[in-house]
Amino acid sequence: MRPATATAAAVSTVIGVGAAAVAAGRLAGDAALKASPGRPLPGDPRLTVHATAAGQITLTRCLASLRPGVYGIESRGLHAVVGPVLEGVPHAADTVVRRLERVGHGILVPGSRVRMTPQVHTGDPTTALGLDFRDERIPGELGFLPAWFVPGARDTWLITVHGLGTTREHPLNVMELLAGLQVPVLDITYRGDPGAPRSPDGLGHLGDSEWRDLDAAIRYAVRYGAERLILYGWSTGAAMALHAAANSAHSERVSGLVLDSPVLDWEATLRALATARRTPNPLLPLAVRAAQGRTGLHGDRLLQAADPRQLHVPTLIIHGPDDTLASWDPSRELAALRPGLIGLHAVAHAPHAAMWNADPTGYEEALRRFLVPLM
Repeated sequence: MRPATATAAAVSTVIGVGAAAVAAGRLAGDAALKASPGRPLPGDPRLTVHATAAGQITLTRCLASLRPGVYGIESRGLHAVVGPVLEGVPHAADTVVRRLERVGHGILVPGSRVRMTPQVHTGDPTTALGLDFRDERIPGELGFLPAWFVPGARDTWLITVHGLGTTREHPLNVMELLAGLQVPVLDITYRGDPGAPRSPDGLGHLGDSEWRDLDAAIRYAVRYGAERLILYGWSTGAAMALHAAANSAHSERVSGLVLDSPVLDWEATLRALATARRTPNPLLPLAVRAAQGRTGLHGDRLLQAADPRQLHVPTLIIHGPDDTLASWDPSRELAALRPGLIGLHAVAHAPHAAMWNADPTGYEEALRRFLVPLM
């Protein structure tokens, strides 16, 4: 082969490999941002049901099935709730026995393949908890957004915003506590959720654009009587709450923030999601850049919203060191910079957005102590 021809072939090969890598990076970035609401997050292990008995369930033994606390387990057509690990119950070495709290729907049989989820309730506030509520439709920039409104006697409203891999059923975990405090609760959906408008590009933006749907809910709450607002978000919902507190035209009405497992570093979370979807390490930088290019994600907007110098309302962060999708290091740093304004309630042995599940009693006590002075 002549030198010129060989050079051209080599360049074409390099270009071809580079284009393939870029395309693979784009696919990886898209896959990471397609965390469908109500679907398991990437990396959540599937467990086998080995046996059931009265008040007991035997599952595959792994780090997930050994987690302390209360969790939902689910598969297609099935949802049940499991409690703590039961000590002293005979079982095989490769299994674990947990308390079986209830089966919401479906049938648990040996061989069923399930995943653990932080959502312990299914249905609406009435069917799940016996609470009165109204279906609402919030006008957003992309169309109407379904929401549940649980009435209360106070003029401080609380707006709940779920996060990655969950739906508006997730806030039902704490709804009984909130109802007991007589605070009105607006539990919202946002773009991409079931029944809500689709995001124009079909991708999640880790709160960077979704916060505008929360802003629509803020306007709705103010229009219908809310004097003050507490924004309560999980995961990307926590990022949305920060954006709204910083940028909403009604930000002066926001009197407090509760941030559970907050996504404070979108690049780190995107890398974690891509890694969980088995993206090779060399492609991770391309996945991040591709996602940024397609969605317009900009870390500086989130950094500005989470700037401790800009936060002006009492804030409770609930997070833990075992969260592999949203690092808790930024949470610790944020709380350390404004200790008089920002509190941090740490929860051990809890995966992403499952801080309540790992320790319901401690979680609810920290939440109650924070909320009562703001009512």
